[in-house]
Amino acid sequence: MIALIRYMVTALLLSQRHLAPLLLFVGLLAVLTSSDSGPLAATYGSAAGAMLVCAVWSTMALIGLEDRTHRSVVVVTAGSHLRVLLGWVATALLWCLPLTAAGLFLPLLFGSHTFTAADAVLGVEAQLTCALTGVAIGVVCSRLLFRRQGYALVAALVLLLAAMLGRGVSPVGVLLGDLQNASDSADLLGSAGLLLAVAAGVLAGAVAIAQAVSLRRD
Repeated sequence: MIALIRYMVTALLLSQRHLAPLLLFVGLLAVLTSSDSGPLAATYGSAAGAMLVCAVWSTMALIGLEDRTHRSVVVVTAGSHLRVLLGWVATALLWCLPLTAAGLFLPLLFGSHTFTAADAVLGVEAQLTCALTGVAIGVVCSRLLFRRQGYALVAALVLLLAAMLGRGVSPVGVLLGDLQNASDSADLLGSAGLLLAVAAGVLAGAVAIAQAVSLRRD
């Protein structure tokens, strides 16, 4: 699995398809958190929303790097469809880790805040929740399920809006609402941890759906 992930990371970097979501993430952070001096919980809510969009884009780009023929070669080499799918998911999540660090510290440079350990934990929880949910959306909107990229884009936009605006639809909607209304990060650590676990379950469900559909098509 390590060799498979290394191959996918290399392919993503060489394709340079990671640059557009990276620039979007940094740009959104700069716009949403510049000159901000409010509670860090709300600020990290903005960073988490940027992470969600970037995770969806990066995951769809990663899975779409190879056409069906090349993907079949990778599946044969790796040994199974599920192994390749898990490699894509692991690679996408690894790519989100440096973005999480950027989302944690860049708002401190762009704005004026008092930083505490509770803020750091909450920021990591919030961004990882959005990363897991974003990767899940990216998986179900990838070429594994949609052969026409226009349909995949529409589906991704619909799911993104539902995840962010629908408070009871996804853990992201609940989390962003809580972050905007919070004054103390320590009060949200428990509920944010629970939402992180729910997001992991959402990703597991997305992987199961993608695996079932891709096996039936192949």
